[in-house]
Amino acid sequence: MAAYKVIVTDDRYGSYDEENAVLKEVGVSVEVHDLGDEAQTIKVLKDADGILVNLHPLPAAVIKELEKCRVISRYGVGYDNVHVETATAKGIWVTRVPDYCLEDVSDQAVALLLGCVRKVAFKDRRIREGDWNLHRQQPSYRIAGRTLGLIGYGAIARTLHRKMSGFALSRVLVFDPYLDPKKIEENGAESVNLRTLLKESDYVSVHAPLNEETRGLIGARELSLMKPTAILVNTSRGPLLEEQAVAEALAKGKIAAAGLDVFESEPLPPHSPLLKLDNVILSDHAGWYSEESVAELKTKAAQNVLAVLKGGKPVYPVNHPLSS
Repeated sequence: MAAYKVIVTDDRYGSYDEENAVLKEVGVSVEVHDLGDEAQTIKVLKDADGILVNLHPLPAAVIKELEKCRVISRYGVGYDNVHVETATAKGIWVTRVPDYCLEDVSDQAVALLLGCVRKVAFKDRRIREGDWNLHRQQPSYRIAGRTLGLIGYGAIARTLHRKMSGFALSRVLVFDPYLDPKKIEENGAESVNLRTLLKESDYVSVHAPLNEETRGLIGARELSLMKPTAILVNTSRGPLLEEQAVAEALAKGKIAAAGLDVFESEPLPPHSPLLKLDNVILSDHAGWYSEESVAELKTKAAQNVLAVLKGGKPVYPVNHPLSS
């Protein structure tokens, strides 16, 4: 049996029982690292057959130096830290796990939205300081009859739509230029352009992938279209929003509140203006997390590697390598 080398680039889990259970079929136990700079990354990964990557960057300069690699498996839905074009040119599969945390991220979006609607975090902080009768400072409005806007309508957004269907919303608007409007309408939503969604929605939840087209998708101009009573939720990727513009809109009352799980820079820097605002709920990029989702993610990421090492195609490919 061939001896393969599979490397974990950044140790976020501590235990790799799931990966080893999957990969034992080809005689592999994963080699776990916390890689640093580019030079070290190249040195360690140069002779790897498979790579399991979490947040560690794999730019073109690193991928060009890989001599044996057949598959780069990303722990997660997004893959913006991997230079896919270079991997494709070198005949390397890039894979992801798009369906492991649908319930968890949509739960997080619901939690952030409801927390903003009912001012939960604001009231908790103020009551601990001795305040009471806080509704005059931040008024709340009933959810029933409101309009939800979904930017992107992939699996997570559709799961959120299902969960919010019990709140008696009047409309659900969707902006997703890559999806057939008929598919959106079949789910009981309306396909609209971004401007219409921002102007007419009471709640805007962001579920788009991060790429060159979507980076900075919501900036000052877009925020100016939103209602002053509107709530913005982002559980997707931080750079989809222009963070400074969001902070200014919140500070000036141009929008009512925001629930943010992701940020342009993570961890959130201590100088961030968001930290000084009472009308934003902050979370630590934890929407993906539950004990169940972690086990599922680790298993499926390893299954992608196993499939390629056995000579097949991965379960969740991002690309199609030129030599395949």
